[in-house]
Amino acid sequence: MTTDQAVSTAPGQPTAVLSARSAGLRYGALFGPAVFGVTAAGVALPDVAKALNATPATAAWVLTAHALALGVGTALFGRLADARGVRASLLVGSLVLAVGTVVCLLAPNIGVLVGGRFVLAAGSGAMTSGALALSASAPPADRPQVLGGFGATMAVFSASATLAGGVLTQWVTWRIALVLPALSLLAVPLCLRAAAARAGSGRRLDLPGAVLLTVAAMSFLLLIQSYALGLAVPLVTGLAVALLLSLAGLVRRVRTVEGSFVPRRLVADRVFLRASLTGVGAYAGLFAAMYLVPQILVGGHGWSVLAVGTWLLPGAAVGAVLSRFAGRFAGGRAGSVLLSVIALAMAVVLALSAAVGNPTPLLVGASLGFAAFAVTQVITTALMSAHVEPALRGGAMGLLNLTFFVGGGVGSATAGALVKSMELTSVLAVVAVFPLIAAAAALTLRTGKD
Repeated sequence: MTTDQAVSTAPGQPTAVLSARSAGLRYGALFGPAVFGVTAAGVALPDVAKALNATPATAAWVLTAHALALGVGTALFGRLADARGVRASLLVGSLVLAVGTVVCLLAPNIGVLVGGRFVLAAGSGAMTSGALALSASAPPADRPQVLGGFGATMAVFSASATLAGGVLTQWVTWRIALVLPALSLLAVPLCLRAAAARAGSGRRLDLPGAVLLTVAAMSFLLLIQSYALGLAVPLVTGLAVALLLSLAGLVRRVRTVEGSFVPRRLVADRVFLRASLTGVGAYAGLFAAMYLVPQILVGGHGWSVLAVGTWLLPGAAVGAVLSRFAGRFAGGRAGSVLLSVIALAMAVVLALSAAVGNPTPLLVGASLGFAAFAVTQVITTALMSAHVEPALRGGAMGLLNLTFFVGGGVGSATAGALVKSMELTSVLAVVAVFPLIAAAAALTLRTGKD
């Protein structure tokens, strides 16, 4: 009997399946609110730009900064969980998440808001890394049920995110829509006993490596949007230098430092690299769509943000069912094929949106993005759980999700850069290449040792 089962199974209720599913539901509730940071915030983005007098390119950083910090936070707290235990990671992350929430609620301008979103997302990364570490540590016999519960809960959050964003933006305030990831704090007490059983190794955390990785990711995303943001040439040059130096420093640490923030074995691991490419494509497509679709529907079709959220709900619910279904065969070939089909359909629909004048392809494309998001998490968690040794799972899952969310940042940053010189619908056709990449990469995924 696992620790999770002992915690969640009362006397007279020895059924392991129910215990495993209950654990998955708790872990999904810990991760799920992170979805709101993308989808609910995307619905609210037009009102954010209007209220704070921000340009579309600048407003895109509400999503881009969140993606970057969520990825870095997931990786950092994942390594912290390996070193000091999941419980310590969740408690520290809860404090960071709470501080970021307060900053967002009080932010007087777009700059402070983006900073608050960065802090909030870093704390949210602790929630996602904790959920992934706990899910990945489930015994192989229980893992399908744990991932099934995890996927079901993710599905609920995915399906409700757009409507929640629309309702709160329309009837309350867009500020609440931007801090919905703080709902993870309600799930932390439900997971602490299971987290306490995941003790750390006691190894030192490579903070210099974490800083180098953060600088590299941030410099890269800023360079993508340098033209749209109108950055001066000296600043662009400085960013390029920072990118090159941080990458060089990171490579050196990977090669020479024992226990580096990016483990040497992961850099050359083909399973990890294939999973990373799949997630980058899926997340980039979703983030780009959630930046563009609400603006097209509000600005081009005269919709309210509430209408956007409401009409995205049915498609998101269908995508949610697919993600729940994926948990049943997450460890098999069928899961990879399902993910590839969803991503391919998303790419095709987004590409067609530029040529079709009605909103239907926009709604379908964004809804397929929600499905790709949830299914990617279920499939890659099962994949890496079987592939990575237990002592490194927290860090490996954190770094994997860092690549996912940086990919998401690339998607929203690319869309924000292109809108300065292209029509919004034309940009959608360009960013359709991201889910196309995910569709191709998903077919290369294999479980077990490669």
